[in-house]
Amino acid sequence: MPNHWWFRVLPEWLVSSRADWLRADIVAGLTTGAIIIPKAMAYAMMAGLPVQVGLYTALVPMAIYAVLGTSRVLSVSTTTTLAILTAAQLGQVVPNGNPVALLRASVTLTLLVGATLLLASLLRLGIVADFISEPVLVGFRAGIGLVIVVDQIPKILGIHFARGTFVQNVLSIVHTFPKTSLPTLAVGLTIIVFLLSMERFLPKLPAPLLAVTSAITCAYFLNLHHRGVELVGDIPPGVPSLVKPDLSLITMLWPGALGIALMSFTETIAAGRAFARKDEPAPRATGLANVGGALFGAMPGGGGTTQTAVNVLAGSRTQLGEMVTAAMALGTTLFLTPLIAMMPQSALAALVIVYSFGLIKPIEFREILSIRRTEFSWAIVAFAGVVLVGTLKGIIVAIIVSLVTLAYQVANPPVYVLRRKPGTNVFRPQSPEHPEDESFPGLLLLRPEGPIFFANAAQIAHKIEPLVRETQPKVIAVDASGVLDMEYTALKIFAQVAKRQSQDGIRLWLVGMNPGVLAVVERSPLGHILQREGMHFNLEIAVGRYLSDEVVHE
Repeated sequence: MPNHWWFRVLPEWLVSSRADWLRADIVAGLTTGAIIIPKAMAYAMMAGLPVQVGLYTALVPMAIYAVLGTSRVLSVSTTTTLAILTAAQLGQVVPNGNPVALLRASVTLTLLVGATLLLASLLRLGIVADFISEPVLVGFRAGIGLVIVVDQIPKILGIHFARGTFVQNVLSIVHTFPKTSLPTLAVGLTIIVFLLSMERFLPKLPAPLLAVTSAITCAYFLNLHHRGVELVGDIPPGVPSLVKPDLSLITMLWPGALGIALMSFTETIAAGRAFARKDEPAPRATGLANVGGALFGAMPGGGGTTQTAVNVLAGSRTQLGEMVTAAMALGTTLFLTPLIAMMPQSALAALVIVYSFGLIKPIEFREILSIRRTEFSWAIVAFAGVVLVGTLKGIIVAIIVSLVTLAYQVANPPVYVLRRKPGTNVFRPQSPEHPEDESFPGLLLLRPEGPIFFANAAQIAHKIEPLVRETQPKVIAVDASGVLDMEYTALKIFAQVAKRQSQDGIRLWLVGMNPGVLAVVERSPLGHILQREGMHFNLEIAVGRYLSDEVVHE
């Protein structure tokens, strides 16, 4: 068989890779692994799962995407958002926290997430993610960040209580604060200060890896376990084994899986687009990465912006960098689990808190508020929804609010009265700032914006009526240059308006219609009423026609 046969079964990136990229990919993979592996363990703990699940998530999905994925730089494991969504879902299904039941539920959830992503890819449903606006995501991320911080504070303090809602957890923290373990708090605060200092002064070093190494070293030499500091504990070494999902949980888990899949897709696309090189395809195959990861005990995953940024900045050129990161995770599961068992729980909690604070960005709220108050309200609703009613319900509430607001805006479009800037052919909305703008006695110039259809046509007609009563025009010229489309119901309503106004001696003109709108108007009863004399190419022509008609009548 000819040698080129092998090139058809090998991954494209491996075939097209160049020798001078090898060193860059290896360095990038090692650097990214040093960041991802400690964070993946922290995310597993955040989700209420054993830390080895984090290692499996940094291993299996990463390797699968490296082989089958399209983006050369996307780093696929799990993220803060996905971890907290997973925690919320597993907490509902396994409220008693049984480790075996949690693992089975997690595997089932990951499998459902992967299946949802695969189905969405086949049906090309990625457009659904476009319904989550940036202000909603800003509020959602901030809410998740606050929820995570509050969730990890008890581990920093070394206190225990039954978990409840966000408000209940805050009250429980305040109530049990006097029982704080000072050694545990000291470890957590030290790691937080260390991470923040590294980020500020030495951002290029793998701060999470150094923090974890330092915490394990201190735990061993200072015998922290006997001082009341809880450790991660025994971790089963070896490669991940096949885990059977619990199919009886599908009916309980699928709504949560839809939400997690949506956020996974959104984060993956955002990360892939942010760091994609020229002519690189959109990220695909995260569904397969989740399905394959589920079979080996991984939690739901996707492309992460932070880890992808690290991968790119470290010089990654192909998916070989991701394979190196996966190899690091494999080496950790095989040889380093005894050391990881010595890690203080408060150190992992400190990692989670530091990187969760990055989700809370007041400056983004301020920027939104400075531009548009409506979208600022969406961000606040998303934030409050996540904090008060839970992560998945919170984002659903925020999306519904944003869609209802948009529906209201579409159903209630503005209708501007136009004036002409003196000495020009520029027509602009009437404004106290431009009292010198010209108007024409007997001519009412109006401009609606957006599509005109059944939901807003009557509203537009109602807005026109008082303007007609106020000005008593001979001609109403509607500038339709901003009208994208006119639906059947809208055409009938405008035909009724034209008939009613003509009975009062008022003519209706339509001006500046695009070819599509012009075609449907000409075929409709409205076109028969207006005739060619009632349709004009632009406002300048319409005004000229009106003025010439007035001269003739005089």
